[in-house]
Formats: sequence, C-alpha cells, structure tokens
Amino acid sequence: MKKALLAILLIISVLSASAQDTLVDKARVRRNVGIVLGVEAGLYAASMTGLYFAWYADYPQSRFHFYNDNAEWLQMDKMGHGTTSYIVGSFGYELLRDAGLDETRSIWLGGTLGLAFLTTVEVFDGFSDGWGFSWGDMAANTLGCGLFVGQQFLWHEQRITLKYSFHTTEFPDYRPDLLGENFIQQTIKDYNGQTLWASFNIKSLFLNKESKFPAWLNFAFGYGATGMTGGFDNALEHNGIPIPYYDRQRQFFFSLDVDFTKIPTNNKVLKYTFKVLNIFKVPFPAIEYNTGNEWVWHWIYF
Repeated sequence: MKKALLAILLIISVLSASAQDTLVDKARVRRNVGIVLGVEAGLYAASMTGLYFAWYADYPQSRFHFYNDNAEWLQMDKMGHGTTSYIVGSFGYELLRDAGLDETRSIWLGGTLGLAFLTTVEVFDGFSDGWGFSWGDMAANTLGCGLFVGQQFLWHEQRITLKYSFHTTEFPDYRPDLLGENFIQQTIKDYNGQTLWASFNIKSLFLNKESKFPAWLNFAFGYGATGMTGGFDNALEHNGIPIPYYDRQRQFFFSLDVDFTKIPTNNKVLKYTFKVLNIFKVPFPAIEYNTGNEWVWHWIYF
C-alpha cells in the first residue's frame, strides 16, 4: 500500500510539473483525435451504407438467422476474415496514435475497428435470406482482432503480422460470376489464387536489439487452397458448359518476407506507404506442401 501511494504521489508531481506544457498538447490531441474518430465514423457509415445497397438490397430479406458455413471454401474465407480484422485494426490504431491518443485507448478504440466493421457485415448477413450470421466468421474476426490487440499490449509492437498475396488462376474461366470476371474482382473472389500469411519478424522474436541481423527480414507461413469451383462442392457444369474435375486441396507454404514497418524513416508519407505495403506478402521463393501429399518448390511465389 505504501509503495502504491508513493507511486501515485510521484505521478501527480510529474503531471503537475508538466501541466503547463501539456495543456496546449492536450487541446491539440483532442482536436486531432476528434478529427480521426469523426473521419473513421464517417467512413464506417458510408462504407456500410454502400455495402448494403451494393450487395444486400437486391436480395430477399428475412428474420435474423444463423448459418453454418465453416466447411465452405476449405476455410479460406475464415482466414480472410481474420486477416481483414487484423489489418483494419492495425490502421485504426496507427491513426489514433499519430493523432496523439495514448497507447491503451488507441489499442481499444483503433485496434478493434476491424472487429466492429466485420460484425456489422455479419449482422447484415443475418437478415439476408441467402446468407446468415456465421459464428465461424465471428470467431475468425475476433482472433484477428485479438492477435493485434494482444501483441500491442504485450510487446507494444507487431512481431507477427497477417498478410495477403494473390496470383491469377484458371478457375474463374469456368465460374466468372462466382470467382470474378476481371482481375480486380478475382483478387477478392477467387480463393484459389489467394494465400494468407502469418509473417514472423526474426530479430524482434528471437534476437536481442543489439544484433546486426536485418530488422526487416521475416519468415512466413502461408495457407491457401486450390481446385475449388464452388463453395462447399465443385460444380460439374456452368451455363451448360462442363467443368473439368479438380481435386480440392489445402496448401501450406513456407517462405521469407519483408517487414516494411521495420525500415526506419521519419517521413510520414513514406511511413504510411510502408504501412500499406506491409499488407502484402513480398514475392519470394517458397516451399509448398499440399493435401495431395506433394512437396512443391516455387522459384517465386505470389
């Protein structure tokens, strides 16, 4: 108890000594944080409204209901949910920290932004006749958010980063309505070409700060799937055109990666450029193992 009281007194004395300097800073921080929160709230409302009218409005609505889609797309959509929740939360946190908000509140208000965004999407699904509220999606959303929040509280940095990569495949040729009619659509819809990665920073996880090892070098484990022309099962034909038979296979990858946020810079534009680039796994050679019991070497893998 005495130590706690002494700590409180020391904190009060420090705050009192710096009060004159921080009053102006507090006003600036409140203004900046208010702007960031206002922009985030506006973007949230606009994106949800746009999503509703672009995706849900033309489909029949129903009473709120649940839907078990855990076996769909060999869980690639679940991996995507977790990765999206993580990435959106990391940007929400960075914006609030740059606005001057303290670490703890930035983690809770910004780091959970992805979870809030995707929970709204799940509620929309719950009222849509063609879908339903998915507990599997919510679990993935929560895990992605938890990975960011947990690391930030534990280490005050992200030593394990969730990332995305994509390469084109032949499967949209058979189901363009489902897997995408052009490159942009395919980056979102074609799970065959997506790989989701957990990228581990070698130096911050395993070495000391004084080590000369490159701070930006990571190794990464990836998960992908291929051979899918339907969500739960493959289609045999589409619009009367036969579709070849494909084995649906899970793919597991090991590769190297770059953590752009570990490249030091004082330039804010460059800092945010690196932050955006860090969403994507850098192409490197990779080793693949798949459920067809095959080992595959890729000289360069996207």
